[in-house]
Amino acid sequence: MSAVQVSHQVWDRAWQMVETRKPAADMLFVYAVRTTGIYCRPSCPSRRPLRTSVEFFATSELAERAGYRACKRCAPGEAHPQAHMLTQACDYIERNIDTTIKLDKLGKIVGLSAFHTQRLFRRYLGISPRQYQQARRMEHFRKNLLTNDNVTTAMYESGFASSSRLYETANEHLGMTPTEYRRGGKDVVIRYTIVDSPLGKMLVAATDAGLCLVAFGSLETELEDELASRFPASDSRRDEANLGLMVKQILTQMTEHPVALELPLDVRATAFQRRVWKALRRIPRGQTRTYSQIAQEIGQPTAVRAVARACATNPVALVVPCHRVIGSDGALTGYRWGVERKKKLLELESVPAK
Repeated sequence: MSAVQVSHQVWDRAWQMVETRKPAADMLFVYAVRTTGIYCRPSCPSRRPLRTSVEFFATSELAERAGYRACKRCAPGEAHPQAHMLTQACDYIERNIDTTIKLDKLGKIVGLSAFHTQRLFRRYLGISPRQYQQARRMEHFRKNLLTNDNVTTAMYESGFASSSRLYETANEHLGMTPTEYRRGGKDVVIRYTIVDSPLGKMLVAATDAGLCLVAFGSLETELEDELASRFPASDSRRDEANLGLMVKQILTQMTEHPVALELPLDVRATAFQRRVWKALRRIPRGQTRTYSQIAQEIGQPTAVRAVARACATNPVALVVPCHRVIGSDGALTGYRWGVERKKKLLELESVPAK
């Protein structure tokens, strides 16, 4: 049986907790380092490893099943009170990855009501049991897809009952169709253009499905490097003509005559990021929200740092207005494309739209 890792939907949040050695996270998960074979508490004082060498587990027991040994400095082997229940539930989902698991059935396995089972997952993993199972299926599918030439075979071996159910979630988790993923994205054409804007050079890129990147920079080469690093295996083509209308719509956001942006998006994101970005798009022009307010709005009041991370990873500036989120003390805090740009955007938006 393969180890049950914490769902990829909370990996970014988990890593941020590890980087900041957050003590409260010790009750949520452990992290393991592939290069050393050791697992630790998030608050462990040891030197931080490279992110690429780390994987996360819901409990110490799961980390040890994967072959890791406990760190002697932080002694992570002592499990949190509900760790055994969570391990039982995760194990049951893993063994029944190809079946629909009802919440009351899962509750009976761990000795809890359906409500408390749901809360157990929400509290420690940040997602529901159904979302956890879906994420595990996608994890199996990724691995099977890279070793199978046939998408259908990989689909059934990963627990998906139909192609429609698979393709429902594939774009969200893979960022492309399964066939494109297996080919490394080599057949994905991305068209882009770079124009002048009140905030410097602006790159706008889109696939046939929708807008995938809006970024600011000082140099065209800087922006082209950004595009290449995000989509290394794609076929990127400069195309001013076909992106003209999209660019004009985005540029209006920096004028007194903004148009409603209903542009289709083709962005890779976790379920959590999508919820944050959706909340950001509801912030009216000329107004701001704090990270705490956004966390409250999406129903996860303790996920303030995760909200900040979701804002920082937003790939489509202006379209998803992450510049409208500020610190609790009113400070502009960080902005992926520079605090000065954030300040100027907010100043531009303070002028009533005509």
